[in-house]
Amino acid sequence: MSIRRIDVGPRMSQIVIHGNTVYLAGQVGEPGGNVASQTRDILKTIDELLAKAGTDKTKIVQAIIWLSDMGTFAEMNSEWDKWVPKGHTPARATGEAKLAGPEYLVEIIITAAI
Repeated sequence: MSIRRIDVGPRMSQIVIHGNTVYLAGQVGEPGGNVASQTRDILKTIDELLAKAGTDKTKIVQAIIWLSDMGTFAEMNSEWDKWVPKGHTPARATGEAKLAGPEYLVEIIITAAI
């Protein structure tokens, strides 16, 4: 089975497709915003990346969400719930982690089918 990479950088690719599975790199929002605005930024980027890979959010099979503070779980969920298609919710895990820098409050990692 072939592996296709899209938006390849020196450290990572934004999209890797293996067979009928699409893996997105962890996505972060615009620094400086709150959890809601960063989550909206991330979800917009996910939509764009999935479109580049030839799929969409109805095909997401797994989401892993990292928050810098679990106290913001409800704020993130408010944006997620508006975005995720009803009847197409993926398997999902959310945890707290120290992210790449203190300006990042949310990171989302997606796996989807084509």
